[in-house]
Amino acid sequence: MNQSVFKTLEYAKIITMLQNMATSSMGKELAEKLLPSSDIDEVIENLSHTQEASNILISSEPPFGGIHDIRSLLKKTSLGLVIEINSLLDILNTMYAMRNLKKFFKELEIDSPQFKEWAKSIEILGQLEREIDNIVDEHGSMRDSASVELMRIRREIKSSQRRIKTNLDGILKNPDYQKYFQDNIVTIRDERYVIPIKQEYRQQFPGVVHDQSSSGSTLFIEPMSIVDLNNDIKQLVIDEKREIERILKVISEKIARNTDSLLHNCEIMAQLDFAFAKAKLARKMHATMPEINDEGIVNLAKARHPLLNKDNVVPIDIRLGEGYRTLLITGPNTGGKTVSMKTLGLLVLMTQSGLFIPVQSGSKISIFQNVYADIGDEQSIEQSLSTFSAHMRNIVNILNNIEHDDLLLLDEVGSGTDPEEGAALAMSILERLMEIGACTVATTHYNELKTFAYSKEGIENACVEFDIKSLRPTYRLLIGTPGASNAFAISKRLGLSDTLILRAQQLIKADHAQFENVLNTLENEKLM
Repeated sequence: MNQSVFKTLEYAKIITMLQNMATSSMGKELAEKLLPSSDIDEVIENLSHTQEASNILISSEPPFGGIHDIRSLLKKTSLGLVIEINSLLDILNTMYAMRNLKKFFKELEIDSPQFKEWAKSIEILGQLEREIDNIVDEHGSMRDSASVELMRIRREIKSSQRRIKTNLDGILKNPDYQKYFQDNIVTIRDERYVIPIKQEYRQQFPGVVHDQSSSGSTLFIEPMSIVDLNNDIKQLVIDEKREIERILKVISEKIARNTDSLLHNCEIMAQLDFAFAKAKLARKMHATMPEINDEGIVNLAKARHPLLNKDNVVPIDIRLGEGYRTLLITGPNTGGKTVSMKTLGLLVLMTQSGLFIPVQSGSKISIFQNVYADIGDEQSIEQSLSTFSAHMRNIVNILNNIEHDDLLLLDEVGSGTDPEEGAALAMSILERLMEIGACTVATTHYNELKTFAYSKEGIENACVEFDIKSLRPTYRLLIGTPGASNAFAISKRLGLSDTLILRAQQLIKADHAQFENVLNTLENEKLM
């Protein structure tokens, strides 16, 4: 697929919308990497996943909560590294999610053959899950029950802390010591319990100095009566740390032995989350699954540009590939020609990415090998190229690569140069594209091209409807009718004098005036 077209058609904005619909970081990652496929079987399969998820969303939604991206943690354990306790909680929560998803699809009453098969392949590692659950609590801390030794150590730490508290309470309540205290409290310095003592009573209060206040008036002293107890606690804390490291090493080794199963489960959960993200996006857009073909046939009813507000955008009907493979759209500026063309291009990319599109049910769309576009102001200051030169360079590159089963979007083909030469170039380019057989949608202002489309097989005129009374485009796409310029009618309604308009009509070539009259008649017939 041609990469530059993604930027032109703003495909990345669709991807961002899709990412926002995913629950897990792994699902968002799949959305970020999504690219259109030109393989019709792959597209149909991907669309079937979106359809399956959409059917389920009507009545329920899978439990995707608690999923973490644990792939890097699994890689660490497989390399023999030890993971941290909080990381262990991420793995445990993700294993809970695996169990919940498997249960959801097992009990799901809605027909969901693909997802049920995926969920069935999720391996529940019950023994490992229970062992991790016995180690870490819901706050990410190691449980006392993680091992018999850890329980013993922590029990002794608490016992020593109680003895210290009793001893310190006795000191703080001793009336002989009251004048020594800066504050009648116990605090901690260097992980040891200390009492704030006034500097002048240092010699009267036996103990070890661990710190002093910034003013020097207060010393933080560890009473001699609890030195041994503090030493005991310090040793127990070292023993606790060593035991925690041992427990984490053992459980990391057990996780490493199950890495393949856990990675497979993560992949399944990510795919499920991704599929439901596509379904949620479809629901948000009020989108449907089109009928797919690979014959260049497009028949989109009430198509809406997916990046425009659905309440304001005017739906259009787009037909291509049956009777003609080239569509020439004409009409006034700001009338919606480019938007119509971009709508088709973006809907093609979305479909080939396995996404539903905002069209009426029953619409048809083709799978193209490549989508090319030459849209917008392509002026290149860096390369000293005019708008015409930049467009022509792009078109030359496209013509060197485009094939029969590709789609091309050409905006204002041949513009930016002398109108007569530009029209001639545009006709020759369109003739070449028709020889190749590529599906082409082009916009133009040139009257010569409107006549060209009437005289050639395989090309059809179209226009964006314009309301002369309101001087506003209706944005409806009318296929089979070229657009008139409406310059005289618009000028008259804007207040230009009849004398000037009459003189303009005298100056314009007779054949052009006659052609404009024919166009107006045809357009009026379409509106009746």
